[in-house]
Amino acid sequence: MNIYQTINAIMDEIEPIGKDSVNKQQGFKYRGVDAVMNALQPLFAKHKLFCVPEVISSIREDRTSSKGNLLIYSIIRVKYKFYAEDGSFIETTVEGEGMDSGDKATNKALAIAFKYACFQLFCIPTEEVSPDPDKESHELKNNISDIEKKNLIQCNNCGKEIKGQSVNGSFRTAEEIKEKCNGMCLHCYMKYGKSKDEAKTEQTKIEEVEVQSE
Repeated sequence: MNIYQTINAIMDEIEPIGKDSVNKQQGFKYRGVDAVMNALQPLFAKHKLFCVPEVISSIREDRTSSKGNLLIYSIIRVKYKFYAEDGSFIETTVEGEGMDSGDKATNKALAIAFKYACFQLFCIPTEEVSPDPDKESHELKNNISDIEKKNLIQCNNCGKEIKGQSVNGSFRTAEEIKEKCNGMCLHCYMKYGKSKDEAKTEQTKIEEVEVQSE
């Protein structure tokens, strides 16, 4: 079978995945990445489908919890290629975010990226999609003084502080990041890729075309 036939065959057999995991901090149930893997692995083997992940980009930030502890925040963009037995394949690119007080922020980001790539590609039955890893929640410190706020370098899109950090192996200051990212933080730049002014310009062009077409 080719990749399209294989995906359809798996979609035909995949069973609903229940919310069997519980977030201890906030008390809600969610579907974990382990449940997704356990449900899909037998079907992947049966229909001879396999997946090859490729991390396209990675961003790491240091953050502070409400209790003053250091948290590592990781944002990755992953390309997944799903291959069928005949060599045909389909690919999808997904972003994943993870936060951890130790060395598992990237692992969590990878887990959520794969989880939602599978949820959407195979249309796994679900009533509600919650962030993963859902078993942990972190409250961030938010007590910046007025003087500190004046010295902050902020994203023109989301308004959050831009901090210097390592980007693809090289350290970039907050000023450099904002300049290279059209006034945005790395997160917003990866998500939108354009400044608000550029977006407004494009919207104006679209509106002008619509008016002319009328």
